[in-house]
Amino acid sequence: MTPPPRDRVLAASAAWAFVPAGAPRAEADEYLLVRYPDWTERPVQVVHTLAGRPIEQVVDEVLERARPMVDPAVPASADVAWWVRLDAPVGLEQALVARGAVLDETVDVLACSLGDEDDLPAPDVELRWSDDLAVFADAVRLSAEVFGGTATDRATLEATFPGEQAKVRTGGGGAVVAYDEHGRAVGSGGLTMAGADARLWGGVVVPEARGRGIYRAVLAARLAYARQHGADLAIVKGRVQTSGPILRRAGFAGFGQERSWLLPIS
Repeated sequence: MTPPPRDRVLAASAAWAFVPAGAPRAEADEYLLVRYPDWTERPVQVVHTLAGRPIEQVVDEVLERARPMVDPAVPASADVAWWVRLDAPVGLEQALVARGAVLDETVDVLACSLGDEDDLPAPDVELRWSDDLAVFADAVRLSAEVFGGTATDRATLEATFPGEQAKVRTGGGGAVVAYDEHGRAVGSGGLTMAGADARLWGGVVVPEARGRGIYRAVLAARLAYARQHGADLAIVKGRVQTSGPILRRAGFAGFGQERSWLLPIS
């Protein structure tokens, strides 16, 4: 795989802000605060921060606007996961630490150019896309089990599914799930198409199935989908100790790191 131009990757990274349809949000020129569904690992997140007003003032405002997003029945919503991205203003991390934030996660920003290269080798698993309700449910369940989060009830899944199905079938992306020889869902990963950018996210493999190449199979399926629907760049933000090394071995190049900090909402 060919490394893409750095400026293209930085622009793709800056434009990446996943906000589910209907998700509560609070925003200003300097930030975007989102309340994600309860099943996500970190339901309250600042997905990007830009330069503008003094950082301390921005932090105060975000905490005030985040308080209504806290649900006592969802303990993870008591903290805001504040992402410090490649384009974050100088001094943001220092301001968060001064308020008591602790480092939660570090990801590598990785990317590759997409051409007519051969697909990655894949193990003997069956790969299915989330335009089927059962597959969609498996993808959501695996994400909650591996990353953490509150399980999603069936009614919510059924209400959300028509949009997911349409997205997969019209080239907007979706989730792919790997099933082993016993029909068990053992891995999954998501993909969102944004013009010519393919944003890869949520790659997981259950602990007992790791080391068998399942992550690479899910990756290959997503890259093939991206090429088929006109993408020429794949970008992913992979955890440095898990997916990051696999992605580098698969041909992705690194362009820096981003970190999330957990800041108590009080």
